[in-house]
Amino acid sequence: MKFLKLGLASVIASTALFAGTYNVDASHSNVGFKVKHMMISNVVGKFDTFNGSFEYDEKTKTLKSLVGEIDVNSINTENAKRDAHLKESDFFAAKEFNNIKFVLSKVEDDKAYGKLTLRGVTKDVVLDLENNGTVKDPWGNTRVGLALSGKINRIDYGLKYNTVLEAGGVAVDEIVKLDIQLEGILAK
Repeated sequence: MKFLKLGLASVIASTALFAGTYNVDASHSNVGFKVKHMMISNVVGKFDTFNGSFEYDEKTKTLKSLVGEIDVNSINTENAKRDAHLKESDFFAAKEFNNIKFVLSKVEDDKAYGKLTLRGVTKDVVLDLENNGTVKDPWGNTRVGLALSGKINRIDYGLKYNTVLEAGGVAVDEIVKLDIQLEGILAK
């Protein structure tokens, strides 16, 4: 029995040796989205200001935890008038709800399960997870690349603005496609 306990303790300890906390490198990451406009094209955008950290186990190549926060006021669709409208109460209500938060709950296979809080509403989401591996950069830092993608229904979060089109359909689709590219640097 002692050997079993000792063996389990050494496995747990060795796993902990390979897990590390990584800070998101915002200059090499992107938090993007796209949504169908007028039912015929996509408008793409991103958030310029965000931060986060995650725990990654190099030995098992698994994501253990992730917390990220986005500044809603940094929305950027390359159109200042549209960005201003998106910050109003029709959409993000940025004066009242100035951030979006994601907290990872678990990872199973290539799926990341977590809680997304947007406009004061928290919902469970499932995102596709792509693990791009680790690398040592020229300055001796360990970096990890991750990609998260998926869909959310903006109506679930209170972003209800829309206009019905004469020919049918709506001006802005309810489904928003997420495309998040993260590069993290091992904290020292």
